[in-house]
Amino acid sequence: MDQCGITMTWLLTWEAPEDEINPDMYIPVFHPELKDMPFSRAADAAARYPDRFILGYCPDPRRPDALDRLEAANNIYHVRVCGELKLRMMYDSPDALELYHLCGKLNLPVVMHIDYPIPVRKGRYPRKTYWYGGGIESLERVLKLVPDTVFIGHAPGFWGHISADNHHLTTYYPDGPIVPGGQLMRLLDTYEHLFADLSALSALNALKRDTGFTKEFFDRYQDRLLFARDCYTTELHDFILTLQLPHVILEKVFYQNAEKLIST
Repeated sequence: MDQCGITMTWLLTWEAPEDEINPDMYIPVFHPELKDMPFSRAADAAARYPDRFILGYCPDPRRPDALDRLEAANNIYHVRVCGELKLRMMYDSPDALELYHLCGKLNLPVVMHIDYPIPVRKGRYPRKTYWYGGGIESLERVLKLVPDTVFIGHAPGFWGHISADNHHLTTYYPDGPIVPGGQLMRLLDTYEHLFADLSALSALNALKRDTGFTKEFFDRYQDRLLFARDCYTTELHDFILTLQLPHVILEKVFYQNAEKLIST
């Protein structure tokens, strides 16, 4: 963070059953047995560096004590973000909807990871595909049913909809020119409580497909985009700077929009 000039960071958890986690998608540097990011580790980091981290937490909504866990985390540890939600479940399930309504009452934005069932290996085990969330249709049902909670879209299954070419069904990182009519813009235009997380290769890949489109995208949705990392490189930051966007837009995207979501 110091090397990249980052003052504060949203530090999110990822808690999921072990068999829902793609073993190819984590880096067990310090503890090889850890595959997810449990709340205990995030809370410990936030306690040691309270001026550097905004703490996030998302319990599995399928747990019978999920609501109590989230409310306790908010009351005791001052959790200010619900995230990251990344589970093999339909995000508009009754249990999940109940959690989102609580997030609205607690003023916690919800960070949602969406992936489609694209095969990642041959055979059935550990899993042939790793889908999360149920796709853009599930997200829209959530947006309709829970209008008082802020949702932040994230990951390949979200950013693939920047184009109307349907490539999101066959590849995590589509390429080629943007085809007008993508679902992402329609949802942003329709639901003011939807924001977009620019993190990881999924967002960077989408933004690089057509820089002319991307400049218009930043201008049009400058109040709804959140700069984020989810990786250890500076590629996204460097790419955004090459767009030569107005300083007022850069300030919104790099920190002001995120600050507003957690300031209430």
